[in-house]
Amino acid sequence: MTNQQTAAIAPENLQFGIDTFGDVPDGDYVGGLKSLVEQAKLADQIGLDAFNIGEHHRDDFSVSAPDTVLAYLAGVTEKIKLGTAVIVLSSDDPVRVYERFATIQGLSDNRVELTVGRGSFTESFPLFGYDLNDYEELFEEKLAMLSELVKKTPVTWQGKHTQSLENQGLWPPLDAAKMPIFVAVGGSPESVVRAAKYDFGLRLAIIGGPVGRFAPFTELYRRAQEEFGHAPGKSIGWHSPGLIAETDDAAYEAFYDHHIRRVKRIGEERGWGKITRGRIDREVHSGALFVGSPETVARKIAKGIKDLGADTFDLKIGSGTPEAEMKSIELYGTKVAPLVREMVAEQ
Repeated sequence: MTNQQTAAIAPENLQFGIDTFGDVPDGDYVGGLKSLVEQAKLADQIGLDAFNIGEHHRDDFSVSAPDTVLAYLAGVTEKIKLGTAVIVLSSDDPVRVYERFATIQGLSDNRVELTVGRGSFTESFPLFGYDLNDYEELFEEKLAMLSELVKKTPVTWQGKHTQSLENQGLWPPLDAAKMPIFVAVGGSPESVVRAAKYDFGLRLAIIGGPVGRFAPFTELYRRAQEEFGHAPGKSIGWHSPGLIAETDDAAYEAFYDHHIRRVKRIGEERGWGKITRGRIDREVHSGALFVGSPETVARKIAKGIKDLGADTFDLKIGSGTPEAEMKSIELYGTKVAPLVREMVAEQ
């Protein structure tokens, strides 16, 4: 650990959120969006801290415009923070991102958060006219530009892959102090350092292997924050897929078939090795799949918080029937979150 790592997070300051990509049930895109809205309402009602929506441009996810959905959710929820998981900044315009999220900030009474990343899929690049050969440069430049935009406007900016600006104001004005910004990282040390460089919070996407193996990344982030001269204390969190039911067996039964279909399709697209039941079992028992009873899932989250020194956990949903997902959200908010806080307090 570095000397910048702060004391353990107080249990009452831990944050628990939901991440969703708006999975499409049986080709019903409108149904996927409406299910997402009901999930957000429930998460708000039971006191979860955040509801985050990912951006995708493919037929198995219903959300291609998360900011539009978040603007709608701002009107049907009251307290829950509304965020992204993620906005694919590489194929977006940082100025438009600023304007859209400044608008949602006003509509939501400062409940919006922004997580940006390169995304785990690349469909948006040809769709919006970007060259995948510029993959690294696009994200680096656009993240740097976003960092300048949120500091203060008017802004002057010289771009290569972005537009150049000269003393340009942006409206509506965004209050950066009231809109946390995070960078999502899948497993690259360079991405961790980049998040620290621009003084944004860190969100790790952990979808395989024990959560503790990512501890070097959170240590690297704190060390880089210190070396860049930033104040300590930026939020560190992670998300992992999962499903919660009353018992371990019930959760696994509700989760497995849906999850295996999802990973097999993605695995075929990316050339992964064979996805076996044994492989899924290992991830459930000791890896990155948070599947089980409230007690089982709470123990895994509490251990991850300790291993990473994290303050935030987001449960990635999408592998279950709509009914199973709603039950999972209910148990997560009413049983798992309080249990984790108790366990962390005991640590």
